[in-house]
Amino acid sequence: RVKRIDSEGQFKVIVDDGDEYELECDAVVNSAGLWASDVANAIDALDSAHVPQTRYARGHYFSYSGKSPFSHLVYPVPAGSGGLGVHATLDMAGATRFGPDVQWIDEVDYSFDEDRLDASVDAIREYFPAIERERLQPSYTGIRPKLYGPGDAPTDFVIEGPEDHGVANLVNLYGIESPGLTSSLAIADYVGEMLDCR
Repeated sequence: RVKRIDSEGQFKVIVDDGDEYELECDAVVNSAGLWASDVANAIDALDSAHVPQTRYARGHYFSYSGKSPFSHLVYPVPAGSGGLGVHATLDMAGATRFGPDVQWIDEVDYSFDEDRLDASVDAIREYFPAIERERLQPSYTGIRPKLYGPGDAPTDFVIEGPEDHGVANLVNLYGIESPGLTSSLAIADYVGEMLDCR
């Protein structure tokens, strides 16, 4: 866990994994996902006005038993706030999973709320009316870092570098989720261009 980042001269990153120790580095790229805002708040030279609040959207995935009804991904038109809709994905073995839904939570918690099944079945029926509820089983959950909350207008992820916040060789990435993950190589190139020490 990052406790503090001092930025006089070189960066000094103080971390704690049961024992506290210090790392020195020329640059910091804060790509801590769900904890990016927490890490940014630990940076002594960073004005808190540049640190957005990270909100958590838990998504439930249900696996489908039996032969897949699809041979391709299905992305419905998003109907609610916070996600792309409950879509159908295929894994490498050709098995189908449906998800994620959006459940706003206040803290990181990967537990599976099986009461979410009925709403997911309703969403799936929009594009797969023949879905049989009994073919769906809880699979897993994931949590997406969001820069907005329930009822707010959706916003995109944010990449802030020295020109934004004034701290040399510091880049903060907030709210990185899809499509941020899909474009991770392009983001890496972009971040690299912001650093003087590369």
